[in-house]
Amino acid sequence: MRRDPLARKGLLRRLPEAWRQPLAVVGVVIALAWLVIALAAPLLAPHDPLAQELPRLAPPGPDHWFGTDQLGRDILSRVLYGARVSIPLTLLLVALSVLVGGLLGACAGYFGKWVDETIMRVADLVFAFPTVILAMVVAAALGASLTNAVLAVLVVAWPAYARVTRGLVLGVREREFVLSGRLLGFSAWRSLRVDVLPNVTGPILVLATLDIGTALLLLSGLSFLGLGAKPPSPEWGSMVASGMEVFDSWWVAAFPGLAILTVVLAFNFLGDTLRDALDPRTARAIKERAL
Repeated sequence: MRRDPLARKGLLRRLPEAWRQPLAVVGVVIALAWLVIALAAPLLAPHDPLAQELPRLAPPGPDHWFGTDQLGRDILSRVLYGARVSIPLTLLLVALSVLVGGLLGACAGYFGKWVDETIMRVADLVFAFPTVILAMVVAAALGASLTNAVLAVLVVAWPAYARVTRGLVLGVREREFVLSGRLLGFSAWRSLRVDVLPNVTGPILVLATLDIGTALLLLSGLSFLGLGAKPPSPEWGSMVASGMEVFDSWWVAAFPGLAILTVVLAFNFLGDTLRDALDPRTARAIKERAL
């Protein structure tokens, strides 16, 4: 039974205008594709990503679509399995950054006084150092591993969320509905949880979506420098690093690098679209342009 084209068209019209833009569609498709790959990598990979049984440095071809590396491992299989390492860790890192930074920023903005001063001065101290350099120092101090790389990036990522959340809470805490709740006997924590935080989640969600690409680049960069994943783990950053050892065999580094590029672009597109959808003025401008 064929689906009615008019019904399909009506279904599309129910979507916000921002989500019908070409870049939004591309971002959604690429992000969903990588999430599916991360879940189904054992079914999609043609070879064991750790097996060293293939010809070494074989170029891309019908037998090995992405070629093989200097140890005889199938690069396509390693890229697919790398999605199971890089993408979940990146999402976990951003979620932890939102949780830690958002909670500290909300407390700073709502309670003010010494709480605000303490949290913001610590955040300023982190901002005083270059992000990559500080992440490298923390990762080197903790020891080279993926877990420590996530902690190192978390240390440099939470202040951005704290500062944004603090500014949003400062703009909401004096609103009438918040003051009414306090007059009705709400505790400070209940007022913060029920009245304040739900009204500041939109911009934080946009920032988190845009930050997924940055977090992936930082994690991959630490692995590239030998401070993250350890061989033979199929992690994209460490794969690019191994490709630098055989620079004339371009495919060893190119395909994991393209995987990083596509994920970063996809979530940047999603973040821009989410920002446009949540901003009434931008959404109105998009709709007028479409008409």
